Amino acid sequence: MKKFAVISDIHSNVYALKAVVADARAKGISEFINLGDILYGPIAPRETYEYLRTLNALTICGNQDRQIFQATDSEVQANPTMQFILDDLGAEPLAWMQQLPFDTHAFPDTSTPPNTFSLPSGIYACHGTPSDDLTYLLEDASSGRAVVRADGDIIELLAGVTAPIVLCGHTHLPRCVQLSTGQCVVNPGSVGLPAYEDDEPFSHAMETYSSMASYAMLTQAEDGGWNVSLNKVVYDVSKAVAAAREQGRMDWVHFLTTGRRQE
Repeated sequence: MKKFAVISDIHSNVYALKAVVADARAKGISEFINLGDILYGPIAPRETYEYLRTLNALTICGNQDRQIFQATDSEVQANPTMQFILDDLGAEPLAWMQQLPFDTHAFPDTSTPPNTFSLPSGIYACHGTPSDDLTYLLEDASSGRAVVRADGDIIELLAGVTAPIVLCGHTHLPRCVQLSTGQCVVNPGSVGLPAYEDDEPFSHAMETYSSMASYAMLTQAEDGGWNVSLNKVVYDVSKAVAAAREQGRMDWVHFLTTGRRQE
């Protein structure tokens, strides 16, 4: 029976990542699919990179992975967290992120990058949508809070992707949404950051109301389809909180401990 753990939005939180991996392995999982936004955060970028590389996970690029390796000097100077990340990472992780594919279609049929595996037929993975890593596939947050999009709107954003299982991240919200096409869209939620606030493209917040780490599990059924489970894992949040506090990110301290927006 084939099993995968689907992880996303680690955001440098190696403590949450280790807890998720331990939970997945206890369930008999040895293969991991990573949907991006991996190292951006005030916690432990380099340690997260080094631990993740031991998993040989199939990994794609997220928008904040791009933000790191595309950062200009002025952007770095205006963002102390980015300066910390770059100082902590060094050159090797930047080169690794730059070669990550946008989605699974970047893998030729005849080969895969070293130390990874091919997704089974019928599964497609992206960070945001198949055409834009900054757009939420499942949610509309224009009201300030996340609301699941209409069936037709999600299908339109899929832009012709017909895979029975579509994996996406970016919103940090665990969801499993079935479409009228028969497709199932799965967001595993965030491993490392259970809430956040953003001003782009409009002011909004994403909240899970829990400090626990999130991931999804895909288990192949006897008929060849896939069963989906969304999992929440407890971990020692205090270590992540201490690291965020050391970098002066009290907003992250609040997000990590409460899973809620700041009042």
